[in-house]
Parts: sequence; C-alpha cells; structure tokens
Amino acid sequence: MRGPKASTHYQNLMSTLTVIGYDNLFQAEEVRLKLRKLQAEYLIDLEDAVVVTKDQEGKVKLNQAINLTTAGAVSGGFWGSLIGLIFLNPLLGLAIGASTGAVSGALTDLGINDQFMKDLAATFKPGSSALFVLVRKATPDKVLEELKGSGGTVLKTSLSHEDEAKLQAALSAKS
Repeated sequence: MRGPKASTHYQNLMSTLTVIGYDNLFQAEEVRLKLRKLQAEYLIDLEDAVVVTKDQEGKVKLNQAINLTTAGAVSGGFWGSLIGLIFLNPLLGLAIGASTGAVSGALTDLGINDQFMKDLAATFKPGSSALFVLVRKATPDKVLEELKGSGGTVLKTSLSHEDEAKLQAALSAKS
C-alpha cells in the first residue's frame, strides 16, 4: 500500500552512513547480502553498500555491488576515492582528493574527516572486512532483528547515539 500510511513505517534517515568492521574477510559481504534481501522486501532503502577487504598480505580490495538503485546511487568514483584516501598510498589519496573536490565535500557531509580515515586505516587489520552502507530509509525494528547476531563493530555512523547503540547491540547479540 502506498500513501501516507505506508510512509509512516519508515524512519527517515536521509542517506545515513554506517561503517561496520568485521574480523574476517567474508562477514561484511554476508551482511550486505542480508541488506539486499531486506531491500527486496521493502524494509530498507539502500542508496549504496560496498565491502572493503584486506587480505593477509595487506592488499585492500573494494567490492561494490551493482547499482542497488538506478537513480541517485553513489558513484564508483566516490567509493574509490574514499577507499583510496583511507587505505592506499597517502599521496595517491591526495591526488584523488585534489581532482575530486566534490568527493571531499560529500565526505564531510557524511561526517568523514581526516581523523576518522586515519583511525580506520590504522585499525583495519589483514584478514578483515568492512561494510560501508548509505541508507535512505529503514524500518529499524525489522532491520535490527534481521542483523541480530551478525557480529561486527560500528566504526562510524551518522546515526543518533541512541540508534547507534541499538545497532551495535543487535550486531553483538547472540543469535
């Protein structure tokens, strides 16, 4: 059912960024697949979701899903620049950043600053993964129930402190 009643089931999050870290290479991808299933069930409206992995040799890889939505999806250039700025050679990151001023503005709008990038790069261990998710809208109780016990640590989010605590509690819960 569409209309005013249908929209009250969603909490308006207006492109909320959440970054969740995992201690293995595969869990971030598994959670992204859960989120895609929830999107197919209209319980979450994802703008985009990407997985970053760091193998045992320290090589960082960006796994971007095929566009989750046709309109308004974040470009691969945005994610590539973000990952370059965080994990790759700082000079490469600076070159990318200098050529894409819009990316810098978008990162700031999402609450990503230099300190967050340095902290994430320092804590991203070989054999781990991270899930970067941009959410437009969600049905929080159903999404949290589906993510319950999936593990991970919230590394960065533009959610309120209360909603961040609820998300972390769901991730950490025993399933």
